[in-house]
Amino acid sequence: MDLNWLFLFPMNGAAILFTAVAIMGGLVAYLYGPHWKVRKVPGPPTRPLIGHLHLMAKYGPDLFTLLAKKYGPIYRYHMGRQPLIIIADAELCREVGTRKAKEIPHRSIPSPITAAPIHQKGIFFSRDEQWSTMRSTVTSFFHTSSLSTMIPTMQSFIESATQIFDSHAQTQQDMDFSKFSIKLATDVVGQASFGVDFGLSKPHSTINTTKDGCDEATQFINQHIFNTTNLKMDLSGSLSIIIGLVLPILQEPCRQILKRIPGTMDWKLERGYRDLGGRLDRIVEKRMEEEKGRTSKDYLSVLLSGRERKQNYLTQEYISALAYEQLLTGSATVAFSMSSIIYLVAAHPHVEKKLLEEIDGFGPKDKTPTLEDLKDKFPYLEQVIHESMRYIPSSPLIARETATDVEIGGYLLPKGAWVWLCIGALLMDPKNFPEPEKFKPERFDPNCEEMKQRHPSAFLPFGIGSRTCTGKQFAQQEIKLTMIHLYRRYVFRHSSNMEYPLEFTYGLIRSFKNGVKVRVIKRNID
Repeated sequence: MDLNWLFLFPMNGAAILFTAVAIMGGLVAYLYGPHWKVRKVPGPPTRPLIGHLHLMAKYGPDLFTLLAKKYGPIYRYHMGRQPLIIIADAELCREVGTRKAKEIPHRSIPSPITAAPIHQKGIFFSRDEQWSTMRSTVTSFFHTSSLSTMIPTMQSFIESATQIFDSHAQTQQDMDFSKFSIKLATDVVGQASFGVDFGLSKPHSTINTTKDGCDEATQFINQHIFNTTNLKMDLSGSLSIIIGLVLPILQEPCRQILKRIPGTMDWKLERGYRDLGGRLDRIVEKRMEEEKGRTSKDYLSVLLSGRERKQNYLTQEYISALAYEQLLTGSATVAFSMSSIIYLVAAHPHVEKKLLEEIDGFGPKDKTPTLEDLKDKFPYLEQVIHESMRYIPSSPLIARETATDVEIGGYLLPKGAWVWLCIGALLMDPKNFPEPEKFKPERFDPNCEEMKQRHPSAFLPFGIGSRTCTGKQFAQQEIKLTMIHLYRRYVFRHSSNMEYPLEFTYGLIRSFKNGVKVRVIKRNID
């Protein structure tokens, strides 16, 4: 009698058990493998799957400063499955950003960026030769000689945009300065970088309207803001981003499904990037046709010129990505900084008084500063700008990723480790900035003792090392011109509808949750 059938079930059961154990073992290794590699670095206890995201939900970005006080200058923070090595010490930041830049050359790519492919093709997240080609190409646009020629363009947009201030001063109606600043900054970067007038500062009657009655410029800026503020690195992002924090391997398949379901956040983001990308693609295509007879050299011209020499690295999709990146960094970050300045100066009368004295002392209201004037004639304005960037930073972190095993702060970090510089903690550390809770522009006076004693890497608003922001001077020039023009004519006071303390939303770039509501007061100066 054949009894072999009796062994079928035990054997199948063993196979099933073995498979289940293998799957579970693989899952555990996938989920906790990154943790195991950096387990010697101190940090708070983690929760399964979400890591420390629950702490971020409770404390916001202030969490990094709180953890630095408890665990020291280098510690672990788990963004879901992915551990981050947080650096909260100026000397260690310099080590990561400059001395060991060859071992830590890349920006890590968090799940929000994975959810937005256009960002991965820009200079921020490109790597190796692709990155070096892009950077060497765009750097020439930000040369001093180029910046000087942009001043008349910037000034004309600033003068046009600020015409609305007189009506606000007369009616004493609240003004949301953050909305004004993003429109102005987008117009400036559009004209200076692409030779395109987005028309955000023009009267509505001169702008094409769509079927729903909303002008194209407003649609464009609203979509731009929506996409910028909804790439979040916490549990309030789109479903695919949340999945990417926990199980990165499933993020892209889920995004491909969700972006096809109307009403989901992924669908809205995908549609937004398609619309924004489409508009930028049309700008690029049109300029490619016109470029042969064009003499001006704006940002897009520089890219198209570089394309002729580096066709493999500057294809049209990469040029469009660089164009969008320039739009993003040249508008959102600049607008945030300008709004912060207006908010903080309005709350500190002694700062306002000193700032007005410097600006009034420059000359008549219609005198436009030159590039040399901006560098030499407004030292206190520069101190106000820097202190505003310290007090309300647009981004509290700088992301890096190791390309090889490297030792930092006594810990051996493996290849592929995410190392993030916590500049927000540095900015509120009394060792770097005594009385950090106070708004004191004078702390950035080159002649004061505090400035002389401060570590050079304690203040990094534009990054550090070879990946320092290429548009630093462009941004500062626009901010200075705007502040000079405004404070020659107006001062600002907080609206009674302005909340305190300020509330923020945290995406790729920090933004004001409820805007910056102010009252405009016209100055009586000839």
